[in-house]
Amino acid sequence: MSKRVAILISGGGSNMVALAQSMVGDHPARPVVVISNDPNAGGLAKARDLGIATAAVDHRDYPNDRSAFEEVLHKTLEGYQPDIVCLAGFMRILTEGFTARYEGRMLNIHPSLLPKYKGLHTHARALEAGDNEHGCSVHEVTAALDDGPVLGQARIAIEEGDTPETLASRLLPLEHKLYPAVLRSFAANDKTPIRF
Repeated sequence: MSKRVAILISGGGSNMVALAQSMVGDHPARPVVVISNDPNAGGLAKARDLGIATAAVDHRDYPNDRSAFEEVLHKTLEGYQPDIVCLAGFMRILTEGFTARYEGRMLNIHPSLLPKYKGLHTHARALEAGDNEHGCSVHEVTAALDDGPVLGQARIAIEEGDTPETLASRLLPLEHKLYPAVLRSFAANDKTPIRF
């Protein structure tokens, strides 16, 4: 039986689209809902166009109460009974109380070669450090930010004249290839690291 996948987004949802479009045919999972913390996120319309249920839990409705936001997010998720939760450009830091509920079942994609450059501004940080390569990682989500077991990585060479914007644009197609590959393996209970 196919695993049920919920995808959390905050913006345009390009990684969500790549994940959703990969879950066809004999894939061991299928998307059941796309949820955003921004009711105006462009990815929600894309998900509806793909025939996927959508929901929004606006974090701005809970300005001083992260636990209340997470409780509503959890209840919304549980309405769809997900086996796996994929963070795909979800720009909210989740507390230990939330991540513990999905331990071993939640994935995230991060635009760096973890453990390097956890957090934001990864492309600029790689350039400032003088690195000769950059990449993206898919990892299991734990309470610590960008710190769970790495299940896959894709690498690109940093070229002369690269900017954070050019790095980001060259890396995105690899994100769209890596995340679906890791999800397919993960849904099939195969945690062999994927590298390219």
